[in-house]
Amino acid sequence: MTRGFYIGRFQPYHNGHHSMVAEIAEDVDELVLGIGSAGDSHTTHDPFTAGERIMMLTKSLREFDMTTYAVPIEDLDRNSVWVSHVQSMSPAFDVAYSNNPLVIRLFSEAGIEVRQSPMFNRDVLEGTEVRDRMIAGEDWRSLVPDAAADVIDEIEGVDRIQQVAETDSNGSSGGKGDRD
Repeated sequence: MTRGFYIGRFQPYHNGHHSMVAEIAEDVDELVLGIGSAGDSHTTHDPFTAGERIMMLTKSLREFDMTTYAVPIEDLDRNSVWVSHVQSMSPAFDVAYSNNPLVIRLFSEAGIEVRQSPMFNRDVLEGTEVRDRMIAGEDWRSLVPDAAADVIDEIEGVDRIQQVAETDSNGSSGGKGDRD
């Protein structure tokens, strides 16, 4: 049995992530999804909590015939020990999946096989585009799985990101400035 690991912020979980998981599902029996920047929420860059992102993932991944685990991973600003931090928070895994050059480097240096996959419509299928469309009141639903859209509706996620975007733009962010 092979268990893979795929990390992302999933802010929100979108069709690019979903296509990547579909590719990974061809290779592995189980998949651990690391919820990166787990402690960040309520900003335009990271509007959703780790728990909300776990809901998006869990509901969206039901269609795949594979066991999945969603694991929150807090940020750690020490790259040299990041892989061991991830491993301490996650079930053991055999292979990591990423297209992020730093993540690939860190896993490779730690002796973990890393596989990349094609980026799917990267110009549109990225979290920034989805979040920007939410803020602007434009179509974002076509960019995320239906199950993720349902979670975003349930938590009133569009209202949240629009409200924090107003807070961010007028400079009264209460000391928790956006890191974009």
